[in-house]
Amino acid sequence: MTDTVKINRGLKGVYFERSGISDIDGRAGMLTYRGYSIHDLATRATFEEVCYLLVHGELPDAVQLAGFDAALKAGRQLPGAVHDIIRACAEGHPMDVLRTAVSALAALEPDSQDASEAGFVRNGIRLTAQVPMIVAAHEAIRNGRAPVEPDQSLSHAANWLWMLKGEKPSADAARLADVDFILHAEHGSNASSFAARVTVGTEANLHGAMVSALSTLAGPAHGGAAEDVMKMVHEIGSPDKAAAYVAAKRAAKEAVTGFGHRVYRAEDPRARHMREGVRKLGEEMGEPGWYEILQAVVEAMKPYARHGLNVNVDFYSGVIYQLHGIPMDLYVPIFAIGRMPGWLAQCLEQRRGNILIRPLTLYDGAAPRDWVALADR
Repeated sequence: MTDTVKINRGLKGVYFERSGISDIDGRAGMLTYRGYSIHDLATRATFEEVCYLLVHGELPDAVQLAGFDAALKAGRQLPGAVHDIIRACAEGHPMDVLRTAVSALAALEPDSQDASEAGFVRNGIRLTAQVPMIVAAHEAIRNGRAPVEPDQSLSHAANWLWMLKGEKPSADAARLADVDFILHAEHGSNASSFAARVTVGTEANLHGAMVSALSTLAGPAHGGAAEDVMKMVHEIGSPDKAAAYVAAKRAAKEAVTGFGHRVYRAEDPRARHMREGVRKLGEEMGEPGWYEILQAVVEAMKPYARHGLNVNVDFYSGVIYQLHGIPMDLYVPIFAIGRMPGWLAQCLEQRRGNILIRPLTLYDGAAPRDWVALADR
């Protein structure tokens, strides 16, 4: 039996399902959502349009977009009990608080138990609106402030910055947050999306699947790269020290954070849009030094690009958050805010052709043996 079974650890290279949501060409460095290039979406679309595209399969017309935006804004409300839960967990890590609050919403909102397709869509849109509210409310509460009420005149991304910081963002800052969410919205069968699909495969409700996704994203091997890059940038300190830092890491056979990807062998196609955003935001806020350190690291890493060690999207994300004064422990929750429509699309797709996901493990433990009584052990 052992000789005839091929083990693909981590399910690497295994196709478990067909999907029409996103397509990743790792060798060419290409990514599409529903057939649309990530480059077109990042430069021409809004996050609301991308949400609609991922959930419904087509870009919305003006009427459809207005209706979707209205539904998203209508979801900007939390039961009072959620704020009580956040206060009780205020000292916890933001991802633990977010996961706990989403789980609580399953019990607090009766509609959460509707596992029909229409129920998934309604709950998914509402959760997409609520997740940034939870993150912003926790940040306020743990710092002794009252949560900022949402502003219905603002877009999803601009409202997020408003609730987090209590001040209206500039048009450029809001657009950069919008692009950040677009770039993180969907990425195939990554660990958190797969976890969500496994949960839906058991016929669980959407809130349960989102809790699974959040729990999986919280692991540093999946969602922690942006935070690690920012720690690296602080450690380097100035552009002139980047080359020595990279040389020391390579000599020690240690990874340089923000380079390489499980799927991409070429540069992550999302990275270029964050790179330009960091440069502009740094100039706007009078702090170009962070961008200069990043680019010095990129230059030092160029000799290793032939080995597939190219820059990925998370290399630039952390500096954007740093420029906004956002604490590092919020970087993964921000990832979750952007990924909500992708998780919803994955859950809907799983539900439509549902099958219990139940892979096998090859047993390599002890051979069959006889029971030994307790007195004889």
